[in-house]
Amino acid sequence: MLVEKGLKVTPQRIGVLEVILNMNNHPTAETIIDYMRLSYPHIQMGTIYKILDAFSKVGLVNRVKTDNELFRYDAIKKRHHHLYCAESERIEDFYDDDLNKILDEYMKKKKIPNFEVKDIKLQIVGKFTDIKKVK
Repeated sequence: MLVEKGLKVTPQRIGVLEVILNMNNHPTAETIIDYMRLSYPHIQMGTIYKILDAFSKVGLVNRVKTDNELFRYDAIKKRHHHLYCAESERIEDFYDDDLNKILDEYMKKKKIPNFEVKDIKLQIVGKFTDIKKVK
């Protein structure tokens, strides 16, 4: 994946990508740092932030912003939206082809002057009714 995006392959980049892919819960940079330090105890925070920035710039991961102004990271490329609970800070992926079709058709009809829609990502804010809490 790194080579496909034109990035140099390093153990640190592989580690960060593995953490994001394996956690599957939209981790924060701080959570990624905590997990990375298990294998690389001396890795610097700045290194992780630079890696995340590089991943975001080439589209390897997407940043998901929360109500608390925190960025979380998502490596899933299939089109989806997010269900977000501010109370627990939990984010879940939401796949709905019917919703995608409605959004696409609406934007085609709307024709915003001087603007071309390339993608639509919704963050649906609400409250989960189960007790699963992530960090």
